[in-house]
Amino acid sequence: MLKSLKIKNFRSFPSFEMQNLGRLNLIVGKNNSGKTSILEAIQLLTSHSHFEILEILKSVMTRRGEYINDENGDYELDIRNLFSDRIIHAGSEFSIGERHNDLEKITVSLSHIGENHLVSIQSLKNNPMLTGGMESHLPDLRGFEINIRKLSVELKLPLSSNDGLSFNSIGGFRKDLRNMPTKTQFIGLGSLTTEQTIELFDRIVLTQEEDLVTETIQLLEPNIKRIAATGSEHTKQNTSRRRFIAKLSNNDRIPIGSMGDGVWRMLGLALAIVNAKDGVLLVDEIDTGFHFTAMSDMWKMLWKTAKRLNVQIFATTHSDDCWKRLANIANTENPSEDGITIHRIEKGKTQSIIFTERQIAIAAERHIEVR
Repeated sequence: MLKSLKIKNFRSFPSFEMQNLGRLNLIVGKNNSGKTSILEAIQLLTSHSHFEILEILKSVMTRRGEYINDENGDYELDIRNLFSDRIIHAGSEFSIGERHNDLEKITVSLSHIGENHLVSIQSLKNNPMLTGGMESHLPDLRGFEINIRKLSVELKLPLSSNDGLSFNSIGGFRKDLRNMPTKTQFIGLGSLTTEQTIELFDRIVLTQEEDLVTETIQLLEPNIKRIAATGSEHTKQNTSRRRFIAKLSNNDRIPIGSMGDGVWRMLGLALAIVNAKDGVLLVDEIDTGFHFTAMSDMWKMLWKTAKRLNVQIFATTHSDDCWKRLANIANTENPSEDGITIHRIEKGKTQSIIFTERQIAIAAERHIEVR
């Protein structure tokens, strides 16, 4: 479990630290203060391989629209957006790690392509772990390269003449991650897609975790007795036709999607946390899709499951109701090293402002604003 977070030159943070992290950490702050960037930093830090790091960068930067088109119409990641000064130059570097632990730190830097870089490119091309015809998509070797270093292993990738990282190059390094489930789960501003939800469900079907997911959904809709993903996996067009069906207490079967955004969102949270066992759950704008009356049940589910499955949670919110409902949980917990915290992020500040369980409860009781 992360006890602290130290960020240097990543996104909007030239230097930033979070300390005294708990098992459940709610991140608050004004718009554009960097809350989502902190979730992205934790996702990169808790990744398990360079392949996963590349997939995260592709997903995160595509979602933000941080890409450019080259002369052939192909997409390239505009990696300047990852650095706090947003400038491409040799020596640019960002790092993410724990305050007193350099063993797990991830470092991403830029440098001029070295004289012996052709040798390293050739060795990468001959590596049997790499797939996807990378040889035909190598960018122009003049200019810069990006260096990704974690666990004393460094991966070097050349940037294109546009100083972008080619999608095709990333595809050339991609392994089949579907059979390598990560212990870090990320839910963005929207709910999980049907495909993502079904993939998570398939990993826990016919296990105790499936029963736990059903119990969670029943918090919002007690009439649900069981859920299932039904339909064929692929059609002739190779597109998924599966969907989630709920069996009700009167034996009716209806699509879960027709039961409202709250039920779908709760399903996504439940599936994500059980698939993050012994890992990390990251949720951006966790209150999305929930009426304030359902937030207490949401927090109870997450707190109970996080302790049971050894999951650390980081979530963001703008909602007053959201943090006050969390205060109800914090008020019943004895202050502990792995408890509940709220961290307020203020633009330009180098550290978060921490509220412990007791301080959260007092703030809610006295109507003190923590956001």
